[in-house]
Amino acid sequence: MTLDLNSLWFVLVGVLLTGYAVLDGFDLGTGALLLTTRDDRERRLMLNAIGPVWDGNEVWLVTGGGALFAAFPTVYATVFSGFYDAFMLLLAALIVRAVAIELRSQRPGQGWRRAWDVAFAASSVASALLIGVALGNVVYGIPLDGNHEFRGNLLTLLHPYALFVGLTAVALLAMHANLYLLLKTDGALHARLARLAHVTVPVYLAAFVGLNAWTLAACPHVAAALGRRPLALGALFVAAVLLAGGILRAVRRGRAPRAFLASCLSIVTLMLLAGVAIYPTLVFSTPSPEHSLTIYNGSATPTSLRFMALVALLGVPLVLAYTATIYWVFRGKVTLTDESY
Repeated sequence: MTLDLNSLWFVLVGVLLTGYAVLDGFDLGTGALLLTTRDDRERRLMLNAIGPVWDGNEVWLVTGGGALFAAFPTVYATVFSGFYDAFMLLLAALIVRAVAIELRSQRPGQGWRRAWDVAFAASSVASALLIGVALGNVVYGIPLDGNHEFRGNLLTLLHPYALFVGLTAVALLAMHANLYLLLKTDGALHARLARLAHVTVPVYLAAFVGLNAWTLAACPHVAAALGRRPLALGALFVAAVLLAGGILRAVRRGRAPRAFLASCLSIVTLMLLAGVAIYPTLVFSTPSPEHSLTIYNGSATPTSLRFMALVALLGVPLVLAYTATIYWVFRGKVTLTDESY
């Protein structure tokens, strides 16, 4: 990989989207696990584990989208117009999540709270699924014409491979949330979450292995990338499997911080696998590969890339500092107060 400006921005956009997956991933996954609790107190504990940070985590998505727009405007235009219906569904799901977490504790009635809990869980799963579907279509490819315009509709995006990527994303984020909640809880809920990890981790690992096999069978361009970069892709795959095994070992030994770190690294590894597999292409075109969008034919001008690189040197450290500060302030186990959700 030649580290020119285009490649640098490919890496930077990937870093920002990976940061979103790691940070917002566990609060999306918390929604998937919310209804496994036994009572309102346990659901409040889970919601307050993510309460101080969930909205700040979405800064990474906004920043990643802004970086994609600035560095690869043609790609941004193609993806956001082609995936318009899917993105509107994702936006609706994210809005419902935000409303649900804020409103569920505004009234004491169990019916009221239960309804919002179900809405939060459903919208969280839908968000994770749609994000996975989008990633699946980026890897698999979408029909583009000679003007790099999407020729399809929402149903075009909902093919079996993309849906399986979406389900894998749900499994991954449920596991990620499971391990984050181990850090933030104690007592009976903590013990039950530790047992649940023996379900969420193997389910993710099975989905991950199955997804890799399906990808090699269904995506000839990815199989070709494996031929060009066998060491890099092979090492990342092995690392992902070993990390999943390390998660269960850490859970058995009661080392929640190590288990959560391994989960974070699993997401990083998965994103690296996707990045190495598709580079230098950003959006594959099927069935006409010559219409694909790459980091070169979809990028801004070199002047724009240089200017935005200087902006990134200032902006990314600010985002990192903000994120680190929030997590430091709200570190430790969750306790419920009158101000809690």
